[in-house]
Amino acid sequence: MIEPLTALFPSGDPSQTLILAGAAVLFLLLVAILVLRLGGGQRNEMMRRTANAEARLAELVRMQGEMHGRVAAMAETIVSRQSELNQAVSQRLDGMSHRLGSTITEQTKSTHENLRKLQERLAVIDAAQNNIQTLAKDVVGLQAILSNKQTRGAFGQGRMEAIVADGLPQGAYSFQSPLSNGTRPDCVIRMPNGAPPLVIDAKFPLEAWNAFREAASPEARRAAGQQFRRDMEVHIKDVAEKYLIAGETQDTVLLFVPSESIFAEIHEHFDAVVQKAQRARVVIVSPSLLLLSIQVIQAVLRDQRMREQAHLIQGEVELLMEDLGRLDDRTRKLQSHFLAAERDVEQILTSTEKLTKRGNRITSLELETPAGGDAATPSPQKSVESRTGLLRLRVVDEE
Repeated sequence: MIEPLTALFPSGDPSQTLILAGAAVLFLLLVAILVLRLGGGQRNEMMRRTANAEARLAELVRMQGEMHGRVAAMAETIVSRQSELNQAVSQRLDGMSHRLGSTITEQTKSTHENLRKLQERLAVIDAAQNNIQTLAKDVVGLQAILSNKQTRGAFGQGRMEAIVADGLPQGAYSFQSPLSNGTRPDCVIRMPNGAPPLVIDAKFPLEAWNAFREAASPEARRAAGQQFRRDMEVHIKDVAEKYLIAGETQDTVLLFVPSESIFAEIHEHFDAVVQKAQRARVVIVSPSLLLLSIQVIQAVLRDQRMREQAHLIQGEVELLMEDLGRLDDRTRKLQSHFLAAERDVEQILTSTEKLTKRGNRITSLELETPAGGDAATPSPQKSVESRTGLLRLRVVDEE
């Protein structure tokens, strides 16, 4: 009985096999004891039951072995699948780690680039903020200047003086110079050809203008506009009465407005004031128009200086023409000297040529003795007698 039981677990756990074998042996001992105690019929019944029990036990052991094998196979399958799953999970984790690392690197680069751009923009914003702060300080200072009547007049006077001083030479203008009626205009420009000077006034009723600009309601704006119109008319009248002096000043006065925007809005909203100023021979000018007027006056002054210097230029041109005449006479005399010298040189060359030919003829003369056995036979050439012998003349062909 034991051998079949042990044969059922060839590849099982040894401890489990021993337990099962021990249980089977104990069961058989109990069955044997019961068989010995029972009678014949009961013994047979018991034997039959024992056989059935053994068969069932064998079947159970067999089923347990099969189950053990299935469990072992299932365990191996689970282990294999777990290994594959671990490998797949490891690969997935590696890929995910790589992608995550690449993504983090790209995000880091992008973050650094964005931070760099943000820093540049912040630097630009800081510079702009500094400029805005500086501009705000300048605006506050300008507001302080414009809020004070004296400083406002000095501001307009300063702008006007800068434009005039940049465009005209020294001596062509003067500031705060008195007139015959005791008034002192802000600027007087001396005109050419003895013409009366041009007067420029740099004062402007800015209080009424600020009230007109800062009016919150239409009624307040209308009232401020009327006040500004009255102030402008009074100021235009004062300027015309003070600075339009017959024979002493020009018949036109320039009223300087130190802002292009104010000048434009005056022409847009207060056309009646502009027309009245023109009728009073007072011309309202902005900085650009004043600069244009100064440039025109500068051109006129330049033309006057050129006309004043015209007679000097003509005198210098006459002297230059006299010098050119003398230079032409001397050049012609020098040319005649060169021609005479050339003729003399040609005559000298002719004389030297003749002398050269004569010298060549002299060098070709030969002297002969009247007797001499070794002498060559005389050629039929002309000869002349001399004291020392026979002088024979040989004609030499000359090229």
